[in-house]
Amino acid sequence: MKELQSPWIDFNLYLITGRGETLGRNLEFVVEEALRGGVRAVQLRDKDASTKGLYETAYELRRLTSRYGAKLLINDRVDVALAVEADGVHLGSQSLPIYKVRRLLGERKLIGVSCHNQVQAITAQEMGADFITFGPVYYTPSKAPYGDPVGLEKLCTVAEMLQIPVFGLGGINLDNCREVISCQVSGIALISGILSAPDPREAAKDLLAMLPPVEGGY
Repeated sequence: MKELQSPWIDFNLYLITGRGETLGRNLEFVVEEALRGGVRAVQLRDKDASTKGLYETAYELRRLTSRYGAKLLINDRVDVALAVEADGVHLGSQSLPIYKVRRLLGERKLIGVSCHNQVQAITAQEMGADFITFGPVYYTPSKAPYGDPVGLEKLCTVAEMLQIPVFGLGGINLDNCREVISCQVSGIALISGILSAPDPREAAKDLLAMLPPVEGGY
């Protein structure tokens, strides 16, 4: 597993939210259970929410993540990230340019970028991203619109090429986690592996137990 290069990235498990993945349970409740299980980085992703609704959820997750010493990133919405004093944003292909976001956020905030091929990954690094998620590694319904799974070989190639942390994403669970880690990634990112688990706290603990500890610990 690749050693984390950034002092700001003190996590190896990156939880991405999805209201449709919680099995009908309250999102905030499930996220808090994951935090109790050891998750130290959460991305709020809710593209269907109104600005007000997104802000209210972000405010609550900021409260929770602060309580557990975890980081909060907001998907795409720089304004909401600034409003709740989040730790950064996560960008996609249709987001603002990385350099513009950096000017708005400053140097002490994290910028993650979703990448689905080598060109996107290299570009993200060159433009100043702090880390990327790369996938989908395996098939997963939430990532089906992005095309066929990239597979382990491409993940391994990108993880070897880049200097910034790479997090494998897409269909990762307890059964395949070890082979993803074998690609020398800096960590894993997932949604349903925790949010859809009968016991999110235990799911987080089980996944973290399979990941080498972050340098310096939590």
